[in-house]
Amino acid sequence: MLCDICKKNQATVHLTEIVDEQMTELHLCEQCAKQKSVQMEQQFGLADLLAGLTDLGKQAKEDIGQISLRCPNCGLTYEDFRKAGRLGCGKCYVTFKKYLSSLLKKIHGSNQHLGKTPAKVSKTVKVKSELQDLKDKLQNAVLAEEFEEAARLRDKIRELEAKRSKSDAT
Repeated sequence: MLCDICKKNQATVHLTEIVDEQMTELHLCEQCAKQKSVQMEQQFGLADLLAGLTDLGKQAKEDIGQISLRCPNCGLTYEDFRKAGRLGCGKCYVTFKKYLSSLLKKIHGSNQHLGKTPAKVSKTVKVKSELQDLKDKLQNAVLAEEFEEAARLRDKIRELEAKRSKSDAT
């Protein structure tokens, strides 16, 4: 497959761009991919994105300035992370946890990795996972005093538990 930009070289990099819910696939040669990368970095640098997403209050910024946070495993400082937009190792997540949790929540919608369920996992495991998720949401709705949402979640839990009971009986 030829590069979508230069139409001369073999495409070795395949990008998927999603803009305004429109998905576009780009097939690029190495040289055009480097140029595109430079353009994207100038336009929308990853470090700038991460720095803009971090919701650090004045106190947290002062803490970072006063305390030189450094990962004991790889030696990366928090300031280095803010500049590069990349952590050095898995231990960095623990070291910088206080400052990363709000950032991860903004990027991923959660600051806890839940992963994906493998396709071969049985239906009972999937239902059990869904039930636990609904129960967690129910608890949060009750705490937030969103009683209509809590009632809807309660009914959904009862429905799933009834289905699970029926399938266990057969």
